[in-house]
Amino acid sequence: MNDKEGEETTESGPSSTWAELTHECLINILSRLTLEQRWMGPMFVCKSWFLAGKDPFLNSVFDLETHFDSLTESPRWWIPEFERKIDSMLRSVIEWSDGSLTEIKTRHCSDRSLNFAAERCPNLEVLSIKSCPNVTDDSMCRLAFRCTKLRELDISYCYEISHESLAIIGRNCPNLKVLKRNLMNWLDPSQHVGIVPNEYLNACPQDGDSEADAIAKFMPKLKHLEIRFSKLSAKGLASICEGCTELECLDLSACSNVTSRDIANTTSNLKHLKKIVKPNFYIPRSVFHTDRYSHWRLYDERFQTDVFRI
Repeated sequence: MNDKEGEETTESGPSSTWAELTHECLINILSRLTLEQRWMGPMFVCKSWFLAGKDPFLNSVFDLETHFDSLTESPRWWIPEFERKIDSMLRSVIEWSDGSLTEIKTRHCSDRSLNFAAERCPNLEVLSIKSCPNVTDDSMCRLAFRCTKLRELDISYCYEISHESLAIIGRNCPNLKVLKRNLMNWLDPSQHVGIVPNEYLNACPQDGDSEADAIAKFMPKLKHLEIRFSKLSAKGLASICEGCTELECLDLSACSNVTSRDIANTTSNLKHLKKIVKPNFYIPRSVFHTDRYSHWRLYDERFQTDVFRI
């Protein structure tokens, strides 16, 4: 280091410091980092780095799902303080995106941030908000009316979202091709006990056929549908197969109220179907109202590794 402040001397002569990089160079560098990496380091270096991190080009995608998916689910994800942190992060990115945000993938956000997204993100195409106990029909309806370019929607484990939202989204988002509406394992909830609040586990939606009817009537262009642990009946499945004839992938894992015969009969008209995941166990009708689950080995979707940090 020498003569001029902010310069370093090398064998080939003086060179500028990182703080003097142009905005364009910083954008190029920061674009190679993940959202979490940018938030945890570069944006705290100096004002120019912070401003670069807020550039709309870097905020067209908000993706925390990859981090959630790689960690062991924690009870603290379900507390209000954690939800407020997620909301705060999402609102910041929405504001910085200046309308360019096209993908939101996270968990444990609430109506507070999603209503803001509905106001500011007309180009939103992908919305994945699994395990959000405080996301309701209110924000879903706002999104449906203002984010009509949606093509992928994952509202798995969001129990305050009803069939009414599915109908409104279907009516207003004609480009929707992917819907994931999976429920938690209500057949053997032991994997969630101690992590997910009991009152939330007990709130598992019961209206499987109402949801199936909304999907069938208002989402005819679906190509990929996941409804794991849905409580729909053979009637509901028949509605989906009659209304969504373009389906290529159908996941019915652990849909305990439909049989192999029901599935064979109802899916016979799905000419484009390439993949179907059937319920991976059998419920004998003779013991349907007895203690029938204790001996089954249901698949386990537990997460692995460390605790998510923000």
